[in-house]
Amino acid sequence: MIRLDEDALICDLAETYQIYDYKQLPALSVAVFSCGLREDSRIKMKIAGQSVSFETMLLAGISDRLSFLVWSKTKDAQKGKNRPTSIIEILNGKPASQKKEVVFDSSEDFERMRLQLLEGVDKEV
Repeated sequence: MIRLDEDALICDLAETYQIYDYKQLPALSVAVFSCGLREDSRIKMKIAGQSVSFETMLLAGISDRLSFLVWSKTKDAQKGKNRPTSIIEILNGKPASQKKEVVFDSSEDFERMRLQLLEGVDKEV
């Protein structure tokens, strides 16, 4: 833990146990205190590769589902417009999916693209 992020460990030990200088304690005691930290402590979240706590992700998921359900009952949903942005995607650092409008210059361009897409589907199946 110390090698991964010593500052985060120091903050967690100070916040949880009021240990401000862990180097004055025996290594075994520091190890026990470190393992006893909450799952949403800075160092444990860093070890797990999380940017936000599980509870925050759970609440974001609930909010996303609720906003989608409300949106699905609107006229915009019937047209596929103004879909609500996902909070989970924002928290995970993924850009919100932006639909790019595709415009074809001719019917031949459309048919060419259609054939390419259909060939790709056939290869996956």
